[in-house]
Amino acid sequence: MTSREQHDRMANAIRFLSMDAVEKANSGHPGLPMGCADIATVLFTRFLKFDAKAPHWADRDRFILSAGHGSMLLYSLLYLTGYEDITLDQIKHFRQLGSRTAGHPEYGHAAGIETTTGPLGQGLANSVGFALGERIMNAAFGNDLVDHYTYVLAGDGCLMEGVSQEAIALAGHLKLNKLIVFWDNNNISIDGPVSLADNTDQVARFQASGWNASHIDGQDPEAIAYAIEAARHSDKPTMIACKTTIGFGAPTKAGTNKAHGSPLGADEIAGARKFFGWDYPPFEIPADILDAWRTAGKAGAKPRTDWEGRLAKAEPKLKAEFERRIAGKLPANFDAVIADYKKKLAADKPKVATRKSSEMALEVINGAVPETVGGSADLTGSNNTKTSQTKNITADDYGQRYVHYGIREHGMAAAINGLTLHGGLIAYGGTFMCFSDYARPSMRLASLMGIRSIFVMTHDSIGLGEDGPTHQPVEHLAALRAIPNHNVFRPADAVETAECWQLALESEKTPSTLALTRQNLPTVRNDFVAGNLSRQGAYELAAANGDAAVTIFASGSEVEIALAAREALEKHGHPTRVVSVPCFELFDKQSADYRNKTIGNAPIKIAIEAGIRQGWDHFIGTDGIFIGMTGFGASGTIEQLYPHFGITAEATVKAAEARLHG
Repeated sequence: MTSREQHDRMANAIRFLSMDAVEKANSGHPGLPMGCADIATVLFTRFLKFDAKAPHWADRDRFILSAGHGSMLLYSLLYLTGYEDITLDQIKHFRQLGSRTAGHPEYGHAAGIETTTGPLGQGLANSVGFALGERIMNAAFGNDLVDHYTYVLAGDGCLMEGVSQEAIALAGHLKLNKLIVFWDNNNISIDGPVSLADNTDQVARFQASGWNASHIDGQDPEAIAYAIEAARHSDKPTMIACKTTIGFGAPTKAGTNKAHGSPLGADEIAGARKFFGWDYPPFEIPADILDAWRTAGKAGAKPRTDWEGRLAKAEPKLKAEFERRIAGKLPANFDAVIADYKKKLAADKPKVATRKSSEMALEVINGAVPETVGGSADLTGSNNTKTSQTKNITADDYGQRYVHYGIREHGMAAAINGLTLHGGLIAYGGTFMCFSDYARPSMRLASLMGIRSIFVMTHDSIGLGEDGPTHQPVEHLAALRAIPNHNVFRPADAVETAECWQLALESEKTPSTLALTRQNLPTVRNDFVAGNLSRQGAYELAAANGDAAVTIFASGSEVEIALAAREALEKHGHPTRVVSVPCFELFDKQSADYRNKTIGNAPIKIAIEAGIRQGWDHFIGTDGIFIGMTGFGASGTIEQLYPHFGITAEATVKAAEARLHG
């Protein structure tokens, strides 16, 4: 066991690397690493199961720094324990352009960063997905292959953000007892003492949500170790309220907001060096302390090789399935399954809402892809996200595939990200399209991280009718399309829905949103085509009889309107073509030739979508005709609302002919 003196010196290595890096960058948050160094040292040297030389080992414990502003704590740990991605040079280039040591931890920048944190509460909410992912994978593959913990370091801000309540309530309900959260209880926020804005009894709050929670001295290594040991024997998730001093050791700034978000300054750092007896220049770690840390970084090598031995000896089919799922690869027969299903749709020509088409596609997908985990924010019957294969995950049965997230859209989206990041699972969850506003921060982070999270957004327009304008998404398609690296799919019928699901599942580095209708839509793709036409993002659905005078672009439910308008215009002697546009983002990735050919050179270009115009000028130009919404919706039946807002074939024909005859 580490002596107290050795522990203190190892913790001080974190403190001074953090102080010195923030000082050199002239930017950052030194206070958290200084206050939490003892927690991190105990966790990484005595409990955390990891191997710095095999950072992606599937059965490692996960450490999530939810309080991402304290990023230098994590970077220091990764350097000290010997992760190759974080060198001393990277520490010296903290927050500099092109370095792995970004201002807040960024997933993908370096091994050992499990998720992107910084927006407070996100890491804590992701951790529920990580912990649930561990339990689901454990139920599928057993203790020999999946048996690890999820540890989180959260700050006051993480607990004040509303998403934290959504997350902890779900974790408590599901009894995710391998989730252990350290709260950096230092009573300081940017503005000053937390008491300026909050006096919540956080321990009582967590307990009320079904957690174990208790107070400890967060700078006493034995108290920390005892609390972790107790948490590992709990039948509930655990929150450990660690009383710490922000900026611990800084002579005048310790315990104040001045240690939170800015460099300490030379005098303060000199005083801290004196306080801790740390007689080394900036960025120098004494050899014996670095050796002790590197030893901790290698401690997981034996558990890892033991695990690899168990995997090698596992039943061959189980081993192959585990390795396929961890690699994120779809089953070999997946494309054939989708092709067979598309043949059936071409024959049956169903007239159903795309939310129903989605359920039909998922029935096929969930039968073929065992790693899908579905869910809904209390709208299962409306989102149609549950299939015969996805029974309810409960605290007594993690071996199922459906999560009832409750009315927690933000928590759901963050948990989906955690499930995805954990590995071995493909997670999707549903709500109404207008509530993408509540899920958007997590959707944005999925895009930033480049992960395969899938968001099912139904009731995607004024077509939901009587629920009225609060529930009718108008600007939401444009808003989601504005997120970089996010594929927004709006399929027109059951065939496009199947294709869009196929693309979402294939998309390992880009999250997807499926925007789906409440109202029934006819099949517009009547002939079987082996290829995935939606893969191009937009394609000609109906050609003009002759040189096109009019091209109509539409997505989703409005493709039906476009086809009816085309029929009328053709009858009036105006050759008209229709282009279905299921995904702007994929269209933008096509060759210039394909894009130009698809947009075409018809003198009149029209777009129809029951949302706002933003984004459609890309197809129709600023002088094109847009048939859609210019304001919010209204309460009424769908039969009333589309004519009321002028989103009809008749209105389209009238607008086209006014130009043609103008």
